[in-house]
Amino acid sequence: MSMRTSTRLIDGVAIVDCSGRITLGEGSVILRDTVRDLLAKGQKRILLNLGDVTYIDSSGIGELVSAFTTVRNQGGELKLLNLTKKVHDLLQITKLYTVFDVKDDEAAAVKAFN
Repeated sequence: MSMRTSTRLIDGVAIVDCSGRITLGEGSVILRDTVRDLLAKGQKRILLNLGDVTYIDSSGIGELVSAFTTVRNQGGELKLLNLTKKVHDLLQITKLYTVFDVKDDEAAAVKAFN
């Protein structure tokens, strides 16, 4: 199953609902293009909802870091929402859990953007 995204706006925050696999190739390209499109439209507050992501490989992790860096360099904020246990564990192992602002509750995550 490849990755799919859909984007919705709540209180000025772009919530990107991701589902499927974020892997080398199509999955990471979709994520990259989605984030770049949002930035191009001036949307600098981005929340990636990873609740339906079934698998993420090292390339996918790299793409998350790249998206985070790109958004921050343009004066924006990127947060992660609803990590699955697999993705959570992967971020812990790679010590990236401390890099990302990770939330479990969508309403609280939207409010966390200042």
